[in-house]
Amino acid sequence: MFKKGELRELFDSLFAKSWPMWIGGILLAVLNILLFVIKYPWGSSSGYTNIGQNLFQLLGISSLGTNVPINLHAVALLNIFIVIGAFISSLFSREFSIKVAPAGELVKGFIGGALMAIGATVGAGCTTGGFFTGVAALSGGALALGVGFTIGTFVALRYILWEMEALPNISMGKSYTILPGTAKKTGWQRWLGWILIAAILYLVSTYTSKGSAMKIIGWHVLIALLLGMILQRSRFCIVRAFREPFMTGEATAPVAVIVSILVAVVGFTVFKYFGVGNAGELAVRAIEMKAVYANFWLRALIGGFIFGLGMTIAGGCAVGTLWRAGEGHVKLWMSALGFVIMAPISRLFIVPAVKSILPESMRKMVFLPDILGYTGAVVLVLLILLLWYIFVKWNEKTGKFSAL
Repeated sequence: MFKKGELRELFDSLFAKSWPMWIGGILLAVLNILLFVIKYPWGSSSGYTNIGQNLFQLLGISSLGTNVPINLHAVALLNIFIVIGAFISSLFSREFSIKVAPAGELVKGFIGGALMAIGATVGAGCTTGGFFTGVAALSGGALALGVGFTIGTFVALRYILWEMEALPNISMGKSYTILPGTAKKTGWQRWLGWILIAAILYLVSTYTSKGSAMKIIGWHVLIALLLGMILQRSRFCIVRAFREPFMTGEATAPVAVIVSILVAVVGFTVFKYFGVGNAGELAVRAIEMKAVYANFWLRALIGGFIFGLGMTIAGGCAVGTLWRAGEGHVKLWMSALGFVIMAPISRLFIVPAVKSILPESMRKMVFLPDILGYTGAVVLVLLILLLWYIFVKWNEKTGKFSAL
């Protein structure tokens, strides 16, 4: 039997200090593979869209609304419970506090979120579902999104550096910290964390005791809770993977993302190649096309560029916004609000306009094994990941592309 001291030691090993980011990446990949098997791999942007649509429906703007409530939308629940998971984790680690940035930064958070919404809807994917999951799913559009993110991040960083010199007052002003985790009386934080854990486990048991569709929802809630906790403890950050090579040159975040994608590639490819269980031919094809979207190549490039601008200005991508919001960063609350409001608007008005302009050849659904075979597709993805790794490690040593 565990002694009280041993249990405390285990708890402290999980929450007293941050985890290596690459460990978090491996755990996230495993959970992503589980989501693939349960229903559909990890994504974020459609969840933001659904939450926004429900908000507009509540306000009586039915043209921007939806008939799918949040509690039945798996991705919306993923997003919400990632926030809650990160919140619980930050309570356990005494890292939660409400951090209010200067007014200019809050505005930038909202604008960044709105740009991410436009980029995700135009490009048919965000950093999570479109790129992180998409590359592992052997989607051609995911590679184009990655190029767009890189260009958008580079341009946004140049703007931020210019703003710091030319318009320094934008980001200046008072910032506030409310309920700091470093305060003396913080015991309530861990008690609240345990209460939330118990409530969520009860909710999961309620969902899983019903029909198969509700079982899927229940598993999404549980996995989202774990995703949020892992993200918060490991500080896993896709924005940093694209941003840091151009700033500090640090390779920690890119390497963690590379490792995570590598693990997911293995799991996804096995299920796509063999199918799940004794799936028939049509079912196998549906499994193969999971996380492959009609966005290759220019649609993804344009959307990725806009998204890259937004995530750099906001300081968090689709999923980075969620776990940082759970820690209490009000700037990221504003980013989430901008994403939620703009996503339905962009989906209804901007996306049709873009699709009408772009020829079908520039917004195709490209599954790489259809062109290269499974061996060729996997080798291509592994080669790209290897080149990315070599570049970020070389740049970390030389600083050739850092501190623009």
